[in-house]
Formats: sequence, C-alpha cells, structure tokens
Amino acid sequence: MTTPTLLVLDADPLPRLGRLTGRARIEHADASTLAERLPYADVLLVWDFTSHAVREAWPGDGPRPRWVHTASAGVDHLMCPELAASDTVVTNARGVFDQPIAEYVAALVLAMAKDLPRTLHLQRERTWRHRESQKVTGTRAVVVGSGPIGRAIARTLKALGVTAALVGRTPRTGVHGPDDLDRLMSRADWVIAAAPLTEQTRGMFDARRFGVMQPSARFVNVGRGPLVVEDALAEALAKRWIAGAALDVFEAEPLPPDSPLWQVPNLIVSPHMSGDTVGWRDELGAQFVELYDAWEAGRPLPNVVDKQRGYVPGH
Repeated sequence: MTTPTLLVLDADPLPRLGRLTGRARIEHADASTLAERLPYADVLLVWDFTSHAVREAWPGDGPRPRWVHTASAGVDHLMCPELAASDTVVTNARGVFDQPIAEYVAALVLAMAKDLPRTLHLQRERTWRHRESQKVTGTRAVVVGSGPIGRAIARTLKALGVTAALVGRTPRTGVHGPDDLDRLMSRADWVIAAAPLTEQTRGMFDARRFGVMQPSARFVNVGRGPLVVEDALAEALAKRWIAGAALDVFEAEPLPPDSPLWQVPNLIVSPHMSGDTVGWRDELGAQFVELYDAWEAGRPLPNVVDKQRGYVPGH
C-alpha cells in the first residue's frame, strides 16, 4: 500500500507529528506553494488556521485531498464553493477549546461586573477611589451559539449563579431558536456571541441588536469577528446604549494599531486568545493524530463539518 501524503499548511511552531513517522509522507507548504502541492496530497492539515490560502488555492486544477483537517473550531477561513461541493471530508478541532473559552468568558464577565479594568487603571495612577461593583449571581445571560463552546459557556456561567439561555440555529429542548433572540437580549445582563460564521450569522450583532439591549447590559464576542458590526458596537458604547463590551475576535486580525476600537470607552480588547491555554498546540497536534488513526483504519471520523452549514452539526 502506498504511504499517504500528508500536506501541512505551516505555522510556527510546527505540529508534533512524530507518531506518524513511517505512516505518512509529511510535506510542508505555505501560502505561496500550497496550490502547486495540493494535487499530490491525500490529507491536508491546516495548521495555519489564520490563513485564507486554502480558500484561494482549492479551486485550481488537479486532484484534491480526500480529507482536510483544520486546527481550529471555525472553518470559514478555508471554505469555498468548490470545497463545499467536493467529496472531500472536512474536520475541525471541536472539543479542544470549549472549557478554556468558557473560563475566559467567565473571567470577562467577572472583570466587567467588578470594574477590574478601572481598578488597574487607578492603581497605575496611584489613585484610591472607592466604588461599588455588580453582583454576578442572579444576573441573566444569553449565549448565542449552541455548540460545545456555547454549552460550556452556559454551564460555567451557571456555576457563578447566572441564568444562561442558549440560542441556536434551530429550536430544540434546552435551546431557543433565532426568533427568540431579540426577546432574550432585551432582558439579558450579558450577551455572549459564540456562534460560527455563516451567511446567516454574519453581521447579526448590528445597531438594531445593540439597541435592543438594556443600557446596563454588556456584550462579549468569542465567536468570529464578522458576527459583529464593529462600527455599530463602537457607537453603542460611545452613546452608552450599553454599559460595556469585550472583543476577543475582530473583522481584521491582528487589529491594526490605528483601529479606533483601541480607544472605544468601556471596551476590552484581547488578541484572539480566549481558547489558547498553556499546551494548546500540543492538544491540537494530538487530536489530529487520533483522527489520523481513525482515517488510516477506515473508521468514521469524528468532528465532520457540514460543509453547507459551516460547522459540525449537534446531536
């Protein structure tokens, strides 16, 4: 049997794939060489999950890999009509980031409720200014995105005494549908965006949606940057339509130094790090090797993405 060719779209540091020695012919590509090497690969590992190189290279001539795995939860960076229409199986890193992101959201909720950004600012100024802070227990959250990450966020917030409602693509037991979103947002103290990026979710948090929220409410996005109309959020914060927000993902990443978002009042900016805990790259590499074991043995792959929907369907 011919040894399969595994093509890795590189990012630094490289994945640890020693367990595949002798089982795969491992080759490497970057954005400039991916198109010419795709026809010769059986498997593509998208280790550089910030790159759009796959989306740009896939429509070219020649055969294409039978399986593509991305070391990320989102797949919008690689999906194109030609890949969506192909027989290629696409898998993602579902399961690696769930609890780290949930903990990050909880940290943001606590930081905003307890006014920690202002405390740190006053400390740097050596200013003693007593304030009152908000009690988190008894507040309400709506989590938009009912996949594993959204469910982990809801569970973690509930441990803090927050009543958390989940909103998904379709209503089902324990999950509200999109038609309930405005009603839930109008009553929520915390609105958490954790949805995948699809045509239905792009720009869903716009001026109208921020206008639905209570003036005391806060917004957090740990999903995908384009879920949010950033100018509308900046205006909502500047005009105090809402009390605060935290963004971990953005339309353009890295966020440019001249972006006005750096100066928006009551906005916490973090560099797409909510799921990245110590050792996360090793976890991603180990997960891919486990999937490769299944693929090599002809077993069904977990984490298979519905290429039309753009995410792994729930059960």
